[in-house]
Amino acid sequence: MKNYLERLNELRKSKQISQKELANILGTTNSSICDWECGRAQPDLKTLINIAKYFEVTTDYLLGLCE
Repeated sequence: MKNYLERLNELRKSKQISQKELANILGTTNSSICDWECGRAQPDLKTLINIAKYFEVTTDYLLGLCE
C-alpha cells in the first residue's frame, strides 16, 4: 500500500497544481506542503480532512488504510 506522502503527491499532481497552489487552497504555506510530501511533518486533523475533501477521497485513503 502507498503511504500518505505518496498519495498526497500523486493527488496533487493529478490535479496539476503546484505545492504553492495547494497551500493557498488549504490556507497554509508552501513549505508546509513540501514538508508533508517529504515526510518531515504531517498535517493536523482538520487539515487532513480538508485535503480529503478537496481531492474527493477519504481520510483512510490518504492515510493508506485502504485502496
